[in-house]
Amino acid sequence: MTEFAYPTPASVPLRPAEEVMDLERLGSLPASRLSFVRSLIRQMARQRWQISRARFDLDDQGHGIAIYRLQTPQGRYHGVIFSQHLEDDQRSDRVIAQAWDVTFGVVEGDVDDALLEQMAANVPLQEAGRQHPRLLVLSRANRSLRNFTHFVEALSAGDQPDPAWLTRVGYLYRTTAVYGNGKFGIADYVRLRDNPDFQRPFSAQMLAVYLLRHFSIEQVEHIARRRAPETAVPMATELRRYLGIGNSTGLGMAPFLINHPQLIQQWVTCRETALALALAQTPDEDSRRRLIALTRRAMRHLAQTVSEDADQGARNAALGAALPEVIAWLEEMPLEPDLWQQLVAWSARTLPLEAQELVNTLLIELYPERVDPLEDRMGTEERLELTPDMPLVRLKQLIETHYDWALAEDFDRPEARHWFWYRSAEKEEPRLGVRGEEPGAEKELPLAIAPRVHHTHGVLSDFLEANPRALVVEFLIAHPRHKDIVRRIQSMVETPYGEIRANLWHRDMKPMHLLRTKLAFFGASRFDPKSDRWVRITLFQGAPLVEELNAEPRDLADFDDWSFPLEPEGIGQAQPQGAGETS
Repeated sequence: MTEFAYPTPASVPLRPAEEVMDLERLGSLPASRLSFVRSLIRQMARQRWQISRARFDLDDQGHGIAIYRLQTPQGRYHGVIFSQHLEDDQRSDRVIAQAWDVTFGVVEGDVDDALLEQMAANVPLQEAGRQHPRLLVLSRANRSLRNFTHFVEALSAGDQPDPAWLTRVGYLYRTTAVYGNGKFGIADYVRLRDNPDFQRPFSAQMLAVYLLRHFSIEQVEHIARRRAPETAVPMATELRRYLGIGNSTGLGMAPFLINHPQLIQQWVTCRETALALALAQTPDEDSRRRLIALTRRAMRHLAQTVSEDADQGARNAALGAALPEVIAWLEEMPLEPDLWQQLVAWSARTLPLEAQELVNTLLIELYPERVDPLEDRMGTEERLELTPDMPLVRLKQLIETHYDWALAEDFDRPEARHWFWYRSAEKEEPRLGVRGEEPGAEKELPLAIAPRVHHTHGVLSDFLEANPRALVVEFLIAHPRHKDIVRRIQSMVETPYGEIRANLWHRDMKPMHLLRTKLAFFGASRFDPKSDRWVRITLFQGAPLVEELNAEPRDLADFDDWSFPLEPEGIGQAQPQGAGETS
C-alpha cells in the first residue's frame, strides 16, 4: 500500500479511531469539499476541460442518441446516451429491472460508427450486454416523472418551472447503478490507475453522472421546443444550477466499505487530516464571518430538505435545532487563537452527532489552500499481505490491542447475531436476513469482521496453549480457514481508520449508516431513505454548469463554492401538487 506523509500539525492530533470509526458517527457525515463530486469539478476547472455536443439525434419525445465530447489536456472521451420510451409499469429502481429511460456510458477515445453500433446493441441491455472494453463507465437512469412532466409543461408554455419541485426532489433523472472497474466487460481499474484524468477514486463514474445532468437539461428543453416552438423558453441559469442528478441505492453498496479497508483508511485519514489542518489555523474576523455565513446557508439548505422517513426527519430536525446554537456561540465567543478547537470541543459536549460532523465539515471548507492537496491522496494500491513467520503470540497481542472492540462483543447473545448477510439469487446483490427465521444463512457472506476476528482469537488462543512458541504459519496449517482474516488483521493494524468498529450482525445495526458513509464521500446530499435498506440522494445539485466550465472560470474559489445549495428565489409560478416521487 502506498504510504503518505500527511502534513498534520503536531499541535492538533488526528481524532482516535474508536471515535471516528463508530458506525453511527460515520453515518452522520455530510459531504465535504474532499468529496468526489467536488474534487472532480475542481479538476475540470483547473485543467480547463471542455465539453461539447457531438451528436443530438432526439425525436419529439426526447428519444434517440446524444453524444458529448470531453477534451482534457491529456485525452479525449465521449459520453454516449441512449434514450428510449419506457412504459410506466417497467420503470423501477430495483436492481432486477431490465429496462430504463436512459442508458449511457463514458468511452475512452473517439466513437466511430462501428463502436456506436456495438454500444447501441449492448449498452441498453446493461448487465445482460457484451460491453466494449473501451467503455470506462456503464450506467442507467429513470425519470422523476412528476418533475419531468412539470418542467416540460412549464418551459413549453414560456414559463420557468417552480424551484419548489427541485427542493422536494432535486433532479429530473436518478441513476440506479453506475458501474466501473471492469464490471460486465468494461475497462478494468488498471486502465484508469495510470490515467491522469481519472486516477482519483470514482472520478470517471462521477463524470458520467455530471454528463447525465447536462443531458437532462438539454433534453427537457428540446422536448419543450418540439412541443411548442413558438412559446418555449430555455431553463433559467439559476434553475439549471439547482438541478442535480438523483441516485437510488441499496445494500449493494455496503460490502465495498468492508472489502476495501485500505481505501477507506485513505478516505477517512484525508478527511481527518483536513480537519486537523483547519483546527490548527488561527482564525480572524473574516474566517469567523465566513463560518457563520456557511452555517446559515447549511441551516437554510436543511430547512429546504424533505424526507418522508421518520428517523431521517427526526435527525434533520435535531440538526436544524442545533445550528442556531452554533451561530450564537460563534458570535459570542472572543476571537482567540484556538477558537476552532474550542468550537469542536464545545460541539462534542453539546451537539448531536450530525451537528458535530457538520461543524467539522464547515471548518474544512474555510481552508481550501490547506485541504485541497489531500484530494490527490484519496486513492491507494490495495494489498493485504500475510506475514507467516510472525510469532503467534504476537498476532494474539495485535488482536487484543487493535481489535479490542471486536473481542468486547458477546456473540452468544441472540441480539449480537441477529442478522446475516447473503447474496440474492436474482442479481447476486447483498441482502440481510434474520438468523433463525429466514432462509439463506448457509450461504452467508463473510462481511461481519467482528465475529470473524472474535472466533479466530478464540481458536488461536486454544492453539497457543498447546503450542506456545508457534508461528502464524503453523497455526494456519492446522486451521487454514482463518487465513483470510489473519491476513487482514496483520495488514490493518497499521491503518487505524480502515475498520468500521461495529458488529454487523447486531440487531441494532442500521445498514443505512453504511450506505450514508460511502455516499457522503461521493458528495451526496438530501438523503431520503425509503426503508432502512435503500435510499435516494442527490448529486451535483448547485454545481457549476457545462457552459460555465467551458467559459474557463477565472475565480476558482467562487466556482467551487456550491455546497449546501439553496432554492433560487423569484423563479416559477406553479406549485407542486403532492410533488413526491413515483417509481
